[in-house]
Amino acid sequence: MEWMIEPFALGFQQRALVGGLIAALMCSVVGVWLVLRGMSFFGDAFVHGIIPGITASVLFGFSPYLGAAVAATAMVGGMQLVYRTTTLKEDTSIGLLFVGMMALGVVMISTSDSYTGSLTAILFGDTLGVSWADIRVQSIMAVAVVIFAVVLYRPLMALSFSPSKARSLGMHPQLTHGLLLVLIATAVIGSFQAVGTLLVFGLLVGPPATAALISRTVPQMFVWSLSIAAFSVWCGLTLSFHAGTAGSATMALVPIVLFFLVLTVRSVRSSRGRPRTGASPLTQPPQPPRPTGPNQPSPPIGQVSA
Repeated sequence: MEWMIEPFALGFQQRALVGGLIAALMCSVVGVWLVLRGMSFFGDAFVHGIIPGITASVLFGFSPYLGAAVAATAMVGGMQLVYRTTTLKEDTSIGLLFVGMMALGVVMISTSDSYTGSLTAILFGDTLGVSWADIRVQSIMAVAVVIFAVVLYRPLMALSFSPSKARSLGMHPQLTHGLLLVLIATAVIGSFQAVGTLLVFGLLVGPPATAALISRTVPQMFVWSLSIAAFSVWCGLTLSFHAGTAGSATMALVPIVLFFLVLTVRSVRSSRGRPRTGASPLTQPPQPPRPTGPNQPSPPIGQVSA
């Protein structure tokens, strides 16, 4: 018991835990829709897309949240420009902005005298440097994310499983898709301080993906995703304290390890319960999720249903 409590005896560790749990709440809620819609690649690109904004805030001394918001808006606008004015598909515009925005951020920060330290803080966060002021801002964003997630539950559910059905019910898939992008941006911007811009993706996709393996309904997926994310934050900080590893990286690594553990157990149980005749579905290569636009149907995830 002391091994589990000892890391949080110090104030900065307590703040790191609170900030990490708030980030886990936002990421796990938004991440469920990200995984259900097959938009994980977009989420990864979006995380990289805010780097120039945060870099500009470091160089010119203004709020990193403002810089991240401006960069997120610019990235979404650039993606829509490419997607609507060319014949290229959405994943092409995502890939272009993915590399371009990250490269721009690194180029900008390379002009700073404290290049290495600033770049490390931006990319990997400063978990143990989270302040109560940061936590207050995070809390406001988390409340907004949860409220909008509840209000948009039915439209997002319809959009995730059948955009055409959503349209026939009088919903607006384009508007819902746009609001989902706002939710993703809010979660990413509110979480980068606690776990870093690159590592926030671990909490954004890891817990929901693991939850999809063990859930049969979307509400169950939300509960499991939040539980796994919260456990990942606590476990990551505890392990980093005792092993001397980077806190944010350890937090991001835990849900990925859990995913493959659950996948392995699930595969072993399935293989034991399956007749030995014929080809096993587990021997077939899995199909990667496809990026989906607001007018495209989303592929089903595991056994999750409405």
